[in-house]
Amino acid sequence: QAQLVESGGGLAQPGGSLRLSCAASGFTLDDYTIGWFRQAPGKEREEVSCISTSNNSTYYADSVKGRFAISGDNAKNTVFLQMNSLKPEDTGVYYCAADGLAFGSVQSLCLMGHAHWELLEERGQGTLVTVTL
Repeated sequence: QAQLVESGGGLAQPGGSLRLSCAASGFTLDDYTIGWFRQAPGKEREEVSCISTSNNSTYYADSVKGRFAISGDNAKNTVFLQMNSLKPEDTGVYYCAADGLAFGSVQSLCLMGHAHWELLEERGQGTLVTVTL
């Protein structure tokens, strides 16, 4: 059974760091484009960053450029999101998703995936990130 499981969320202070993991089972991540999305309380889900590990292409939302870094480890079948210089506005539930078809490029997944969430091939359950003093 195909599954994505996020981990690594927790509590961090402003300026701090967290590293999120998105582990896949039942399918191979390098056949898919993988994206991180987040949803803050009372707000809609938004894109954070996407990666295609087959060609190393990446995409970052403007709000996280220079602070977050997405990477993949095909041997571990896992994608990571290193989050540095965290801000309170980074608080939210972080989800990873994978798609190899209609949203199989980093641009299409990141720019349209949040609006077509239920259509994405695989979706995780999320991990909570809270940035506060």
